[in-house]
Amino acid sequence: MFGNLGNLTGLLKSARELQGNMARMQEALLAQRHTGESGGGQVRATVDGRGRLVDIKIEPAATADVELLEDLVKSAVGVASRNAEEAAKQEMSRLTGGMNLPPGLMDALGGGGRA
Repeated sequence: MFGNLGNLTGLLKSARELQGNMARMQEALLAQRHTGESGGGQVRATVDGRGRLVDIKIEPAATADVELLEDLVKSAVGVASRNAEEAAKQEMSRLTGGMNLPPGLMDALGGGGRA
């Protein structure tokens, strides 16, 4: 009747270890910086490892056309965010040994993307 209890205990221990690793990874992600550029470097956006905007630099020449500037800002932030997302996926793959975890499990373990 209790023969599979050891398997359950092992699974719970593994889940706790993964959760601890996820917490450490989240801290590391916050320290990372990823930059995206647009307009030949006229706009540079920097995000942290979770994709949150932490800095933006705009060359004065880029301010002449407001609509173009808006597009350049969106583009630079998008590039930086995609760079951060890709780095986070690579780190997650390293952490899980390449195992593809089901959607939603990352959130349950405390490591689900941007908050």
